[in-house]
Amino acid sequence: MSDEIKIIEYNPKYNPNFKAINEAWITTYFKLEGPDFELLDHPKEAIIDKGGSILFAQLGGEVVGTCALIKVGEGIFELGKMGVMESARGKKVGKYLGLAILKKAEEMGAKKIVLISNSGLTPALKLYESLGFKHVKDFKSEYERGDVMMERWLGE
Repeated sequence: MSDEIKIIEYNPKYNPNFKAINEAWITTYFKLEGPDFELLDHPKEAIIDKGGSILFAQLGGEVVGTCALIKVGEGIFELGKMGVMESARGKKVGKYLGLAILKKAEEMGAKKIVLISNSGLTPALKLYESLGFKHVKDFKSEYERGDVMMERWLGE
């Protein structure tokens, strides 16, 4: 298997990968919650059709990671549903996806990207920081995996 990571844009044939990768990632640490079901079961309608984007990472031709930009306002997107398969961890798939999604956000006219994470996911927070996201505040989300808000202004 080649170690080359290739980033590809949304294609409906990858919907099962989007769901499987995210369900595996989320349930490793948390339980699936309300907002997960619409996004994972209907990514085109919930993300693409509402002005967002989904990217996939392939390693050796196999889809091993995914990430979404969810439009939440004019020029404002949420980074969400970033997941990498266990078999691809440690191969910088998350970093490649992060850089690609930032580039995609700029192409889409984003001014700011926000994300909600959990303070217990230290490796993820370090990845986000390496991509230029800054901690905005701690808060109490109604969902167990959200207690840290970060943002990244584009053009900085």
